[in-house]
Amino acid sequence: MTTSTSSEQVHHGRNIKRLREMLGIKQEALALSLGEDWSQKKVSRLEDKEVIEDEVLQAIGKALHITPEAIKNFDEQAAVNYFNSFHDSSGAGAFFSSSNYNCTFNPLDKMVELYERMLREKNEMIEKLERLLQDRK
Repeated sequence: MTTSTSSEQVHHGRNIKRLREMLGIKQEALALSLGEDWSQKKVSRLEDKEVIEDEVLQAIGKALHITPEAIKNFDEQAAVNYFNSFHDSSGAGAFFSSSNYNCTFNPLDKMVELYERMLREKNEMIEKLERLLQDRK
């Protein structure tokens, strides 16, 4: 009997959608940043595809400011589990409640830095898209 690997199968399109949504980028904005050959509908169809060609993944990654490997390897459940571990009283989360915790930086500060960087990148993308729209008029 063979085991099913469909649950383990990477779905590139779904990963693109999740990452795009996490970054707060709409399909239309992604299409604009990808060029004239792209439309909202084309991005929508792309997000339905299980396997996407490497050159397209590279273009998407560049537009979203992430690596193609991040798209290929993104695991939503692992990300949820990682962040939930900070609030868990057992397992990995217990490490943070331990009296032996000697971190040289504040993890919340790092989260704020990451969030601020993502906001800056989002604002830069909005400015770029506005310039592209102005150029089209």
